Amino acid sequence: MTGRLLTAEDVAEQLGMGADWVYGQVRADRIPHVRLGRYVRFRAESIDEWIRELERGATIPSQRKRPAAAAAARGTTNEA
Repeated sequence: MTGRLLTAEDVAEQLGMGADWVYGQVRADRIPHVRLGRYVRFRAESIDEWIRELERGATIPSQRKRPAAAAAARGTTNEA
């Protein structure tokens, strides 16, 4: 790994957005991030690639649905 990990505030500044927006993207699993316990950090290289993919209009692996959301979309939840 090269360089330090970025905070949500670092990423927000880079993107010209607020930190709350970045955290919202993390909760929706739309932005590449790393969880370190209760902390969330970002690799600069991953954010740069994510932006390039957005520019291309491609589907990004980090935008996949969470397992529970995917099961609900298929109608195959484990709820009784």
